[in-house]
Amino acid sequence: MSTRKIILINGHPGQSSLNKSLAETYRQSAEARGHEVRYHDISAMEFDMDYGEGGYANPKPLEPVLEALLSDLEWADHVVLTSPLWWGAMPAKLKGALDRALKPGRAFDTRNTTAVGFPKPMLKGKTARVLMTSDTPAVLLWLMYGNAIKKIFARQIFGFVGIHPTRFTWFAPASHADEKTVQSWRQKVAQLGADAA
Repeated sequence: MSTRKIILINGHPGQSSLNKSLAETYRQSAEARGHEVRYHDISAMEFDMDYGEGGYANPKPLEPVLEALLSDLEWADHVVLTSPLWWGAMPAKLKGALDRALKPGRAFDTRNTTAVGFPKPMLKGKTARVLMTSDTPAVLLWLMYGNAIKKIFARQIFGFVGIHPTRFTWFAPASHADEKTVQSWRQKVAQLGADAA
C-alpha cells in the first residue's frame, strides 16, 4: 500500500476533548502504517479569528500558525478534520482559522473563474475525511436539517477550494458516551488512520 501525506486538524477549541482523542488515535495509527502526518491543534493555536477589514486586494497577513496550516494544506494529499457539532455548525475558532487561512491566490483564484463563475479552486487533487462528533445522530441531522453541516464542509469549504471528495464519519451521541462506546469509536478511527482514509 502506498503512503500518503496527511494534514490532521483537531478542530475542537478545548485543551482536552473526545475530538482530540480521536485525532491522536488517527495520527498514531497513520504514522505506524508509514503515512506522513502534519498535525494542527486548534486549541493550541493563537491567531486573530476575524477577517476584519481585510479584503481580497488587501488581506490581513497570516500569523505563523495559520501560514503553517495553509502550507500544510497545500502540501498534503489528504485532509482529516475532527470537529464537534455546536448549534448546527463548527466551533467559532475552527471557522475563524478557515476564514483566515483559505486565502485568495493560494486556496482559490479570483482572477480565473469556472464555467459557472466561481473562482478557480487551487487545492485540487486532495481528498478529505471529517470525523464529526455530535449529540444528534446522523440520521436525524439528515431528516431534520438536511445535513447542513455536511454540505458546508463538503461543498462550501473543501469543495470550493478543490478538495474532493469529502467523506464523513459520525460519532453520536457523544456528550455522555460510555467508555465501551468510545473505545469502539477509537478502533474505527484507528482503522481509518491505518488506511489513510
